[in-house]
Amino acid sequence: MLGEYLLELAVFVRSDYCIRISNMNFSKQQQQVFHALAERAYTGHRCDTSGRVISVASDTGDGEFIARVTAVDRDQYIIRNQDGEVPAGLTGRLVYTRESRSDLPCVGDWVGVQYHDSGTHASIHLILPRTSFLRRKSPGKNVEFQMIAANIDVAFIVQSCHYDFNVRRLERYLVMVNEGHIEPAILLTKTDLISAEELEHLAEKIRHAGITVKVFALSNVTGTGVDQIRTLMLPGRTYCLLGSSGVGKTTLINRLVGDSSLETGEVSDTGEGRHTTTRRQLIVLEHGAQLIDMPGMRELGMLGVSEEINDSFADIQEHSKNCRFANCTHTNEPGCAVQRAIAHDELDAAHFHSYLKLKKESEFHEMSYLEKRKKDRAFGQFVRSIQKTKEKRNER
Repeated sequence: MLGEYLLELAVFVRSDYCIRISNMNFSKQQQQVFHALAERAYTGHRCDTSGRVISVASDTGDGEFIARVTAVDRDQYIIRNQDGEVPAGLTGRLVYTRESRSDLPCVGDWVGVQYHDSGTHASIHLILPRTSFLRRKSPGKNVEFQMIAANIDVAFIVQSCHYDFNVRRLERYLVMVNEGHIEPAILLTKTDLISAEELEHLAEKIRHAGITVKVFALSNVTGTGVDQIRTLMLPGRTYCLLGSSGVGKTTLINRLVGDSSLETGEVSDTGEGRHTTTRRQLIVLEHGAQLIDMPGMRELGMLGVSEEINDSFADIQEHSKNCRFANCTHTNEPGCAVQRAIAHDELDAAHFHSYLKLKKESEFHEMSYLEKRKKDRAFGQFVRSIQKTKEKRNER
């Protein structure tokens, strides 16, 4: 029965969504349903990858639809379809069948829902497969993944040109973004507080660290560069703002939206902003792009991202190809091309030390995470064995 898959494609589903689901865990019959819904969005047109926004309403007869999670506050959710936003909760089955908190909905997730009381609230019973995601190690001593947001096309990594600028933190954000299969871009804000020469010096620091991501500069005070960011944001695509507190993320959103609907903090005498965003939320802009605002992150712990670290430090990987030994650790082996590049100022030493630090951190947390999962599985097997023993006793 196709009940839970004959859902509603919300107003901001891209027309290539039906192509994406071909790579997801749906049967061919279920995929045909999505294709039919998407094709019905435009009379005489088939699905394509033009990024046009489509709107399809398809009541399954049992009150099930697709919606998108736009905000999460502990165990409370806000979801959106073409009619607007309503509060939602999780069904017991979804809560109790999850293996970890990463299996619960996060901002940006597409979910299967059932509406109640004339559509005033809903129950979430299904999470559609994620095409991309942002996650980190949970803050504190707990070695677990924390899902931040999902189904994002482009992540804007925001840093202030003033006190917040930190290349090492940029590298951490880039590892996180690369792991989730998201396209990164760097936004340097508060350019009104520095000179053009100082701005070029910051850009040079980024390039010197081997970071080849596109860099955009803007000022929320003068408006310089804001229109360029607005032009980059295409209808039907999802963007997010990553960065520390007070770098101007919320002020930028208000400029893009065209009002001051989101609260912003006063700027100090030094030009530093103050933390105001308290939860992650997805905002639909007037021209159809979607933007996720999120609080500043104090901790960016690495967990299980060894391959993504290699991808983010591609310049080091390129030099390592010329090492004498295939398993070179780039520390004290003879014939190490990485150490030779550092000695000849072809590779930044601080950049290399950051690479080693992130690798060590990720591997350490991954060992702890795997040990925890092993213990959890063992405990689960123990509980199931006790339940089977009780069932056998009851049968006698």
